[in-house]
Amino acid sequence: MLTKLKLCTLLFFMAVTAFGQPNTVISHEENSQLVRDLSGVKWTMKMMLPGEGVKKGLHKIPPEDIETHVWNHAKVPGDVYTDLWKAGVIEDPYFGRNSVKAQWVQQYEWWYSYQFNVTESVDNKVVKIVFEGVDYACDVWLNGHHLGRHEGAFSGFSFDVTDYLRIAKKRLPSTNMLMVKLDPPPQVNALVAGKKTPWFGDYWRDLAPFGIHRKVKMVSSGKVRFEDVYANTSINKDGSANVKLELTVENTEAKAKTMNFIATVEGKNFSSDVKTVKFSAVVRPGIHKVEHDIHIKDPQLWWPWDMGKPNLYKLRISLKDGEINQDFNETTFGIREVTSKWNPGFVKDVDVSFPRSTYINGKFHFIRSACWGGPPDIFVGRTNIHEYKKLIQMAKEANMNNIRIFGWHPPEIPEFYQYCDEMGITVWQDIIPLGTGNIPNDEKVLAEIFNEGVRVIKERRNHPSLIMMEGGEEMMLRTRDPNFGRAFLERLGDSLQAYARLPYVPDSPLTCEVSQEAGFKPKEAKHALRYFYGMGTFLHEDWLQTLEYPIIPEFAITSVPSVKSLKKFIPEEELWTPGLSWGHHWADLVRLRMQNWDVFGDEMTGSLEEFVNASQDTQGIIFQNGIEYFRRQKPNLSGIALCHYITYWPDMKWGIIDNYQEPKRSYNFVKKAYQPLLINLGFKKRRWSKEEPFIGELWVINDLFKDYSGCKASIVLKDDHGKKLKSQTFKIGTVKANSALKFEDISADVLSKVDKRFFVELELTDASGNVVSKNDYFFLIGDQQEATKKFKKWRDERHKLEAKYGYPNYYRFFDDYTGDSYQSGTQIPRARGFGDKK
Repeated sequence: MLTKLKLCTLLFFMAVTAFGQPNTVISHEENSQLVRDLSGVKWTMKMMLPGEGVKKGLHKIPPEDIETHVWNHAKVPGDVYTDLWKAGVIEDPYFGRNSVKAQWVQQYEWWYSYQFNVTESVDNKVVKIVFEGVDYACDVWLNGHHLGRHEGAFSGFSFDVTDYLRIAKKRLPSTNMLMVKLDPPPQVNALVAGKKTPWFGDYWRDLAPFGIHRKVKMVSSGKVRFEDVYANTSINKDGSANVKLELTVENTEAKAKTMNFIATVEGKNFSSDVKTVKFSAVVRPGIHKVEHDIHIKDPQLWWPWDMGKPNLYKLRISLKDGEINQDFNETTFGIREVTSKWNPGFVKDVDVSFPRSTYINGKFHFIRSACWGGPPDIFVGRTNIHEYKKLIQMAKEANMNNIRIFGWHPPEIPEFYQYCDEMGITVWQDIIPLGTGNIPNDEKVLAEIFNEGVRVIKERRNHPSLIMMEGGEEMMLRTRDPNFGRAFLERLGDSLQAYARLPYVPDSPLTCEVSQEAGFKPKEAKHALRYFYGMGTFLHEDWLQTLEYPIIPEFAITSVPSVKSLKKFIPEEELWTPGLSWGHHWADLVRLRMQNWDVFGDEMTGSLEEFVNASQDTQGIIFQNGIEYFRRQKPNLSGIALCHYITYWPDMKWGIIDNYQEPKRSYNFVKKAYQPLLINLGFKKRRWSKEEPFIGELWVINDLFKDYSGCKASIVLKDDHGKKLKSQTFKIGTVKANSALKFEDISADVLSKVDKRFFVELELTDASGNVVSKNDYFFLIGDQQEATKKFKKWRDERHKLEAKYGYPNYYRFFDDYTGDSYQSGTQIPRARGFGDKK
């Protein structure tokens, strides 16, 4: 992690210069490494036909000229579409169906320019311009000198510009021009898999994002410099820890040098003594690794928030040639050990191929997660750091202890992992996004993918929050060659584990026919998606009871954002009854009605507010019932990830928090179901006859490593009007740490007094009478079998419609749009199935 040092960096920015001479002070507080951030709003951009920019000589614009001042303004980090939208070139691609109007943008190359001044000498220095990330391919010039080319959206890259800087005391001769040409983005994901985020899937439309999406910096150091710093930690049997410093050092001179290293380690978010070590090493010309062990006698371990404190250490290293500082690095790390074990209830090499239980510092870490679904915006120029912090805090407040970054989204920015480190949220990550299984079987291409993955893991491996690496996401579902797909994923794992000692699994899920053909076993990781995609086959609680697997990496239900949020991206005339923009933003208007009916016994289409709120409650109730069903299988089942937490544009699909960082009503259901200590009700059905008793099971799940003794559990049943039908209290005694146990069978013969629905409330108190967990449910009066028949008939009608139009074609919801009488521009198509046309 590059550090902006207090005094020197301040002077650096004030003078708009970078580079003073190496100093002779030993203290970390004054050092020769200087970082100048070239990010911000001083960039400009220009469109050119592919290949024409170089022909026209844009890279040769004299640095002193002001020609680029009339280009469109731009921001870095950012993206091309957001810069164009802010400049008034395109309409907001998020609003209505405007994304279709912006598709021309990806057919051009885009030139980004940045002017800056350097007024101080850089003698005896190495100056590099560092790009933390460019999506996808670019060429870079400084003052007309071609610095190089890079392809790959996730790996950073840099150029030595020491010899190309224009340095003077006066303004004009000190002016420099940095020029970046962005290629048009790729259009076939299989050809760039693992190096660019997939831009397809059922929550996005056909716009391939691209831009300078991470920071650009100018970094000055001495002739010997740090290329990489890794604090590789291990915990010893006696409770002490070792921090192995793995330092990648570059010597840019022509002769070997004896370098002195001064390293300090101290608590970052807790008080500790400062541990100082000094050592020397001969560094030959080129890039080499230097290793040194630091022993910590009484380490403060990093834990997820529900298992302990997320203790973090600060490592600072000065690199000296004699007494002269050459470079400096500051890195945050945590001491923790991650291992995996086989799940009980499944037979190794018969049911499963991999251990799927995660242990942190020897303790079982039951994963309560959601797929991140990010970045917060697919057009990264629209988001900011504050949103990241807010979203991760909201995940913790929803009782999540993990976030899964899966293979349709990029590895996140450093601040994401920083906030997870600080808040004690673990990260389960597909290291690079692989949304296709059909990667070219070409060793050069494969090497590029493996190298991209290695660069990503090297950048993120100091973060203790990163606890699990995954290779692919639904790769095996789509690969034409199962054996090649498996071999590729295993080779990728070998590459990653050479740089980080973390558990690795090759893909998710691994239960499809292709996975079986490749040799994976029938009870691997399961994506719980069939209820949605096969809507009508099962009522949701019947479907849940078919799922017994060691881990659930995706559990998906959809909903609609709030009316307040809808008004931000749906044209007013299309709000109600739903118009075409609903479909464009992936609202499956048939399945949403079906989900509502499953949960409420009613499609809830009386008004916009009723439909929206019902969809969110439906999502939340199905998530709650599913989460609790899965958690009752602990420890056989070791983790759940909802699909999704957020999504990266304003859609009507998976997230429990919408694109405007507004939690849906479903968020609170998830928060309730993810309580680390959870009283809950096991039940077989939600529709009950008035002539039968209500039957259920009283369970308590405890993910905490703490016993609760002298506990009591109470249950209350109420009718439609809130009148109490029955209440009962049970002395259940001790709820053991890290447990999932049934305590009582419940039976209540009171349903004859209910009209349409009834409610169940649960409460758990400890020995002192404190309420430590609360929960609630509602059930319907009805016939489970008849409801199933109606649901399946509805499914068959849906199948016919989708067979005619295809699932992705949202025109299928609008009869007047697909009929012969539609007149474009004079009619507003309305979705079928919504009786109230207000």
